[in-house]
Order: sequence, then C-alpha cells, then structure tokens
Amino acid sequence: MDEGAVLQVSISLSKVELSVGESKFFTCTAIGEPVSLNWFNPQGERIISNQRVVLHTEGVRSRLTIYNAIIEDAGIYRCQAVDAKGQTQEATVVLEIYQKLTFREVQSPQEFRQGEDAEVVCDVISSPVPAVSWFYKGREISSDPNNRLQVLANNNLQILQVTKADEGVYRCEARVEARGEIDFRDIAVVVNVPPVLSVPQQSFNATADYQESVTFTCITSGSPQPEVTWHRRGQQVEGSKLYILNTLEGGRSTLTIQNIRQDDGGPYTCRASNKAGIQESELFLKVFVQPHITQLRNVTAVEGSAAMISCTAEGEPLPEISWRRASDGQSFSDGDKSQDGRVEVRGRHGKSMLTISGVRLTDWGRFDCEAQSRIGGHQKSMFLDIEYAPKFQTNHTIFYSWEGNPVNISCDVRSNPPATMLWRRDRFTISDQGTSNTRIHTAEGRSLLEVTPMSDRDFGRYNCTARNNIGTRYQEFILAQADVPSNPYSVRLTSVSQRTAMVTFMKPDSHGGVPISHYIVNYRDVSSQEWRVVKSFGVQTTVLLTSLEPNTTYEVKVAAVNGKGQGDYSHTETFQTLPIREPSPPTVHGQRGVGKAYRLGLVKQDDGGMPIVEYIVKYKTDKEEQWMTKLVPGANDYALLQPLQWNTRYNVEITARNVKGLSEPTFFQFLMPQKPDITADSLFSGLGLGAVVGLGLAGLLVFLVVVDVSCFFLRQCGLLMCITRKLCSKKTATSGKSKELEEGKAAYLGDGSKEPIVEMRTEEERITNPEDGSPMNEPNETTPLTEPEKLPLKEENGKEALKPDLIEIKVHSDNSIHTSQEDSKA
Repeated sequence: MDEGAVLQVSISLSKVELSVGESKFFTCTAIGEPVSLNWFNPQGERIISNQRVVLHTEGVRSRLTIYNAIIEDAGIYRCQAVDAKGQTQEATVVLEIYQKLTFREVQSPQEFRQGEDAEVVCDVISSPVPAVSWFYKGREISSDPNNRLQVLANNNLQILQVTKADEGVYRCEARVEARGEIDFRDIAVVVNVPPVLSVPQQSFNATADYQESVTFTCITSGSPQPEVTWHRRGQQVEGSKLYILNTLEGGRSTLTIQNIRQDDGGPYTCRASNKAGIQESELFLKVFVQPHITQLRNVTAVEGSAAMISCTAEGEPLPEISWRRASDGQSFSDGDKSQDGRVEVRGRHGKSMLTISGVRLTDWGRFDCEAQSRIGGHQKSMFLDIEYAPKFQTNHTIFYSWEGNPVNISCDVRSNPPATMLWRRDRFTISDQGTSNTRIHTAEGRSLLEVTPMSDRDFGRYNCTARNNIGTRYQEFILAQADVPSNPYSVRLTSVSQRTAMVTFMKPDSHGGVPISHYIVNYRDVSSQEWRVVKSFGVQTTVLLTSLEPNTTYEVKVAAVNGKGQGDYSHTETFQTLPIREPSPPTVHGQRGVGKAYRLGLVKQDDGGMPIVEYIVKYKTDKEEQWMTKLVPGANDYALLQPLQWNTRYNVEITARNVKGLSEPTFFQFLMPQKPDITADSLFSGLGLGAVVGLGLAGLLVFLVVVDVSCFFLRQCGLLMCITRKLCSKKTATSGKSKELEEGKAAYLGDGSKEPIVEMRTEEERITNPEDGSPMNEPNETTPLTEPEKLPLKEENGKEALKPDLIEIKVHSDNSIHTSQEDSKA
C-alpha cells in the first residue's frame, strides 16, 4: 500500500429502522492502513462485545451485531479508524428503533366481584404510542361521561358497579397510524356474585344412644356456584359413616349425623365460599342424654365412724340424684336428713354425697342411687360394708359334764373382718391340735372346744379370745360338774277309767346341769311286787297308762332322766280304776244313702270298760206302731237301713250292749226324699248323639222283625219261616226247672254303672243270754217286736217262692240310672 494513502472509513448502511426484538448487523470498512477499528454507542462509549452486542474485527473490516434490539439501542453509532500516524477517520450509522403493537400480559377472562368498580386491563405498547378503542357486543364504547363504561388514560376499561349483566367478551383494539399497524385482544369479563346462604332450620333436638339421626340443610346461591363445607370446633367435617355429606339440586347441601351420641351436641357451621366471597351460618344440635351414673363404688366403714358415699351422674339435662336404703326402703333427696339426724344428703352439678354419721351395724347393706331427668332414669346400687370388733353371740357361758363325758363349749362370734379365735386355760393357750382330753373345731364365726373331763382339774374356767384388726374381745366359760335331775313333784292322776289313767306331774326344780331327756313312770298293782315301766314321749309331763284292770288299786311314781343318769323318784301316788258298767248312750250322725237306703254313722263312745258287743238299731215310720230291728256288730262304725219308703219320716232308737248290759238309748230322726219321676222328656233330654243313633237302629230292627212276621203269616216265607221249619224237624224237650230266687236287693250306682250292689243275708248270728248264757236268736232287719206268722207263697208245682220286688228306675240329668226295690208286702 502506498505510504501516502489517505485513511477512509465507510459503513454499509447509513440509516436503519429496527423493530424492538429484531436483530441487525453493520459492517465498517477502512481504506488505508488503520491500526485499529472501534465502535462507539450513541452515548459515546466504546462498545465492548457482550452476549447481545457483538463485535467482530478482521483487518480493515469490523462488524457490529445487535441482537434483540431494545428501545435503548436507538441512536447514532460511530465506527472510528486510527492509523499509525495517529490520524482518525470515522463513519456513522443512524439506528432508529420502533415498538410494534404489543399486548403485554393481557389476561382473559378477567374476574370481578359484583358491585365493585371493575377495571379491565389492556396493557398495549408501541412506538409511537398507539390509539386504543374498546368494543362490546360489536359496538365501540363511547367516552360519554355519563356512561358507566369509561376508557381510562392507561387504555384500561372501567366499569362502574359491575353487575352480572356486564358479563361478556370485550375487545381491546390498538392502532399505530404512522405504520398502519393494528392489533386487538378479546377479553372475557366474568362477574362473580358472592354466596347467599339460607338455613331452613337452625336448631335441632335429639336423644343420644337411641340410633337417632339429624340432617342439617343449607341452601346457597352465587356465581360461581359456592362450595359448601361444614365445620365443627374449628375443624372441617369430613364425610364418614357417622357424618354423611350430600349436595342436591337447587343449591341444597346437607349434613346428616347418624347414631347421635352425647359428644355430637353443639354448634355446627355451614360455610359457602366462591371467588366473590364467603358466607357462614351456624346451626345448633341439642343432644339430650339419658341419665347415666358414671361413678358409684362400694364403701367400707368402721362401726361408729362416718361413711361417705358418692354418686356421680351425667346426662342432658343434668339429672337429679336421689338415694334409697334397701334395708327399710327409705328414700333421701338433696338436702334430706333422717329422723335421727345421722343420714344427710348434699349434692350439686350431677354429684350427690350421702353421709352417715356414727355408723351402726343396721346401716349395713345395699344403697341404690337413682339419677332422674325428664328424658329417663338410671339406677345403680352399691354395698356399704361395716367393719366392727368381735361380738359374742351367746350368753350361755356355763356348761355341765361329768368325768368321761365329752362336752362342746361353743364360742360364737360375729365380726367383720372375720376374727381369729383361740382358747386359754389358766393363762395358757390351748393348741389348735388339742391335748389328750381337748380338741378344737373351728368354723367361720365359731370355735368349739371339745373337753372330755378326766378329773376334777378339768373343770373350771376356759377363756375364748376373738381378735380382728378392729379390736379384741374376751369371753369366759365355766365347765361345771353335772348331776342327775331332782325328783318330779305334784304327781296327779286324771281321766281315770276302767282300763286307762293319765299321769301328770311337774318337772324337777333342777335338771342337774344337763337337759332332761325323758321321764320314766313306774306303776304296779298294790297286790303285786313287780313294777311296770312306761317311758314318756320326750320331755312331756303327761303319760297315759293303758291295759289296766278295772276296779283295781295302783301305785305310781315318776323319775327324770338326763345324760348323767336317772334322778330320784317322786312321792308315790295311789289311784283306783273304775269298775265295769254298761256303755254310755251311743253317738250317731246321719248320712243320705243311695236310692232307698240311709247310712247311720256310729261314733265310738265310752264302752264301760268292756268292748261293745253290738248295736241294736230300731226304726219305724211316724205312721207305724211296729219297730223294725237291725243288729250291728260292735266293731262296725255305721248301720245301713234299707229298704225305706220315699217321702217318709223315720224314728230311730239305738242302744249299745256290752257283757255288762245295755246302754241308755239314743233317739234320732230323718226324712227320706220324694220318689223321683220318670218322663220321656227327662229320659231323652240328656241323651247324646250315640244314644239317639242306638235308638234309631233299635227302631229299624223292630221294623224288620214286624215285616218278617207278616211274611211268615201271609206268605209263609222269611227268616222266621226258615227257623220254624228247622225247629219242627227236631223233637223239642220242654221240661225245665224253676230257679230259686236269691234274697237280696240290687241298686244301680249313681255314676251309671250297671253292676248291681247286692246285700246278701247270711245265717243269723247267735248271741248269748247275759242271764243264763243260753243261745238267743238275733232279730233281723225285718223282724217286728211281735212277729206275726207269715205263710210262704206256693207255686203250682208245690215249691216255695218269693214275691219278686218291684224295680224302680230313676234317670238323672247326668244320664245315670238308679234302680231300687220297693218293699214287698205280705
């Protein structure tokens, strides 16, 4: 290159328009021999390469590249060349940067709350500044000051007190007149309406533990549709088996609480929320809870101290608590006191305290606590146990025995807790294993000391000691030597008869220390040397002497017997039995018999010292002069009079006889009932279906017999004709003997049985004449006092025959039939 060459610099472009965000490069060329080429920005600062502005120099060329141009990059850029002589030359390029229409972060939709002043944002930039217009439903929004819709200086659209009617799509349109550039954005405006919440029912009642359920309901409206949540105690209620959440049409939301328990009571909050806001409403669940006693314990108190019994109950509403003492049924409520002032009740807030001062053993037992409210009641029981020192249960402290005879000394103790017992003798403790002549048998509340006295030293004092944690008690027993009883006294003889006598006496003044087991009575005939002995029944002080001889003098004495032995005899008493005499008059009672019979009961009476041989029973009607006589053995207790006449009064005379003679007679009267009538109505009225069918069959059989007989006589045919022909072919024997009739009477039983009761007459009893011992005929029941001569009826064949008695039938309403024979009169 020539040394004299002039340095020149040129840039490929002299003026450039660049849009923001675009990239551009410029080339600077130097002519001559430059030593350096540098670029300077519009601020005059030498440009140093970075990520967005890059320089690339090679020899006489240098390239400036600007990436993603920004508004600040605008201005005049200079390219300067320097040669070796220090001469400089430069060239410039003008960079003009403009902003295209750009919408920055324009959101759609844009949401606003109803009633507020909404500002719809449309952030658009350009250079030069764009002109912005707004359109709604195809029409440009005017700038009328009275219009609710105004375009603001920042190009945003303002809607005063926006409503749901303002919802829709709004267009924001921007123009750059210099470049003819235009762009727009459609923005959806959404107006959110805050929730509106209503509750049909705010308060609910329910009873716990009855499987009940309650449903809360909230009705909501708003835009967007509010979300409903339920809250309790600051926590959101989640759906479960117990809490069921449902959303229904019409904005209805429900919360169902199932199997309500006491803990479910209280306030619940229904909360409706959307983008426009939150609204809440409180609902209240009142849970009634049946009274329940939660605390009641058994109490143990020491006799004489104070006992405090506490009963705690819960429920809604809070129950009232009362007490009942089971021993006497007395009840106590809050503030009550017993008559003796020992029992008092105080309570508040579901807790009651029953206090017993000066506890007695009679306070022992069950106490019932009852919690009551208008919802219901609950009762529990506790037991008041009373601890007390041992108490001896008997005052029997003296025991009797004798050498070789074991005796049980009983120490009976009542205590709580159970006492331990031990025996002492002369300050020495008797071992539980016993000694050679003592043994100890222990049971709950009792200790038996079995002592077998072997000498006088074993008699004396024994001590029983009972001890528990409440106290110690002692009781002393005395073992004394027993003796035989003293003699009975005041021996008396009563109810003396021919064969028996009753001995009565007074018990001895002393039983010898051992209970009397029985008495012995010695008696004898004064003419005999041998005593007979009768033992009393237990300790009864009356003894009956039997099998005595009549009209005889006896001696009697009495002695008492106990475990030690027999005591002394009483003073000897003498008595004489009665002589034999005639019997006392008989005692009788009447009893209606069956049919035409009458049963006369005979009561045993004084037989006069000898057995009654027989009773002589005479009877007749009021109209008859002649007595009928019946002899009844003395061992019998009744006489049966039959046959008798209907509707007739009878007089009876009864006399008892022993070997000594006859008693005074006893007189008796009775009236026989009327004769029963038999009618067809009465006969058939009581028949059942079976009897009616039987009668029908019998009638049919009679009809067939009549038809057969008619055929026999009129046409010589039929069953009867056949029988006759067979019979006629044989020789018929007609001889027969008449049967003797048995004497007796038959009567059908009242219960319908058809077996007759037959009284058979046997051979006459023979008795002895008391005067001479000769045999004597006994009159029978039909023998008059002066018996007339009767001739027997004769049959044609010369045999004696009796006139048959007439049979009478009585039909009762129970279908039973009674028959009896009337008297036959000669």
